[in-house]
Amino acid sequence: MRYLRAPIIAVFLILLWQIIVWLTGAPHFILPAPADVAVAWWVNHLTILGHAGVTLLEIVLGLLCGTALGVFSALTLAYFRPARRWLLPVLVASQAVPVFALAPILVLWFGYGITSKVAMAVLIIYFPITASFFDGLRRTDPGWTDLARTMGASPWTMLIHIRVPAALPALASGLRVATAVAPIGAVVGEWVGASAGLGYLMLHANGRLQTDLMFAALLTLAVFAVLIYFIVDNVLRRALPWQPDQLTTQQQE
Repeated sequence: MRYLRAPIIAVFLILLWQIIVWLTGAPHFILPAPADVAVAWWVNHLTILGHAGVTLLEIVLGLLCGTALGVFSALTLAYFRPARRWLLPVLVASQAVPVFALAPILVLWFGYGITSKVAMAVLIIYFPITASFFDGLRRTDPGWTDLARTMGASPWTMLIHIRVPAALPALASGLRVATAVAPIGAVVGEWVGASAGLGYLMLHANGRLQTDLMFAALLTLAVFAVLIYFIVDNVLRRALPWQPDQLTTQQQE
């Protein structure tokens, strides 16, 4: 049943979409029918997949760079008190600035290539990864650290063998959030200025009133985003075997 769940949900959403088209009588350039979008995708599938590859690369690079930067920042905040006093307020205040407003600046600085889109994705995912991992590091069970000190463990040994493993579940939660929002950064960057990518294709199709092509690109982006999320989630579940899923365990019982 778990393998049929996704197709059943997809069929239900497509039927709901078609019913809305019938009931509203919306013109084609406002809300195309699912069949029209499917035809547009098939006719332009090579173009769509080519642009999808660019966006996928931007998302993956953004996740890798943002995760590395977030992990480093969290470790710095956790183990250097002066850095925590100065950087933590800056980290929190940075979230008051809409990252969407920074997209034109990033394009101006890094150009219309892939760099500005990766930077936008990094800005989107940096805070959830840093905040979640830092919270996990500072909430390590005091009993474990006290026992390690009693046994003469060095700060480096405590970091590698106690604090980081204890904080990995929190980091995994941040990674799941980051994976879900990373496509936003890439697509917003493509909207501001790009020559390739699904965001660029959607903007181009919208300007030509090719709504069916725009929906086809949007659905492709959604499918890619869902696949990336479930791949990351599955990898995290396997990488953290000591952190069982209580809901899954209860369902099996």
